[in-house]
Amino acid sequence: MDLCCTRPPHLLRVAGFKYEQRRVVVPVAVEIGKPVKNPMYQGNTLGSRDVMESCPKEDIESFKDGLHEENIYLITEEGEQGRLPVLILSMNKSDQKKRPAIVFIHSSYKCKEWLRPLLEAYASRGYIAVAIDSRYHGERASSTTTYQEALISSWKNGDTMPFIFDTVWDLIKLADYLVQREDVDPFRIGITGESLGGMHAWFAAASDHRYSVVVPIIGVQGFQWAMDNDKWQARVDSIKPVFEEARIDLGKSVIDKEVVEKVWDRIAPGLASQFDSPNTIPAIAPRPQLIIHGGEDPRCPLAGLHIPISRAEEAYKKAGCPENFKFITESGIGHQMTASMVKAASDWFDKFLKPRHY
Repeated sequence: MDLCCTRPPHLLRVAGFKYEQRRVVVPVAVEIGKPVKNPMYQGNTLGSRDVMESCPKEDIESFKDGLHEENIYLITEEGEQGRLPVLILSMNKSDQKKRPAIVFIHSSYKCKEWLRPLLEAYASRGYIAVAIDSRYHGERASSTTTYQEALISSWKNGDTMPFIFDTVWDLIKLADYLVQREDVDPFRIGITGESLGGMHAWFAAASDHRYSVVVPIIGVQGFQWAMDNDKWQARVDSIKPVFEEARIDLGKSVIDKEVVEKVWDRIAPGLASQFDSPNTIPAIAPRPQLIIHGGEDPRCPLAGLHIPISRAEEAYKKAGCPENFKFITESGIGHQMTASMVKAASDWFDKFLKPRHY
């Protein structure tokens, strides 16, 4: 299985149905946007930005004055959800040197504005820092239940893939845009995300070789392993309404393995089979990949990663670059991003994408 092929949408094109038949693909177009004054947050999971605030940041005099902000929309396909909101931060520079870019993807129920502390920290160090709203989040949501409603609609109708693959399509189109920018080095584009954003980063890198460095944070998991070992409950609880709807439709009294399997097959075809982590994590080799994990994470059980990690280590060894793969587990940590995780991701990007001093 070659997911690093010259036609990046490979993974998405075969994920249960042909993209060419499901959507009207359009050339990437750019529309100018405006800063979002009141970002949309869904659910009750806002939390604190303190961990992101800990990200290494250059001490630059009059930093805010030198910070350049862009708010744009990329048209990735026809339809309301085909309008991708993008926030880009960088430092104003007089030279014309191309710089590395890093794409950041938020976790469930948040939005691109939530990530601003990370964007500012990376921009201060010479990166082009990019964040998007994933499908049915942020500017792509109309209410605090939009994402959950989209998941249920996907189960009912089978015509969208809001959990992972539709946003990965957007990330492929985002890469189309980034490689055309005059200020971006097309060979130095990284991608990272937390939780759901970590999954998006993982699958985007598996689908598109233009993402040259990847750091999924508390996102990589074994979906089939979880079902086989009765460890699916915590992941299901994070988006429970769609599973409850499926339980009712299937005439079940409780959510069980069969319900979980049918939901994954419907809303993310191939997620627990050909596109599961034992196949897609090794497919990212030889590009630098750092996977960061909480040792007690119930949504991404550590035991479910033994096979994908061992296969990845073998793939990188076979490619002659074992140093390009690293797996970090933080003992005693559940499903949460920590300051040390933020620092480890920062160090990894600096190691492989470090901006030339400016």
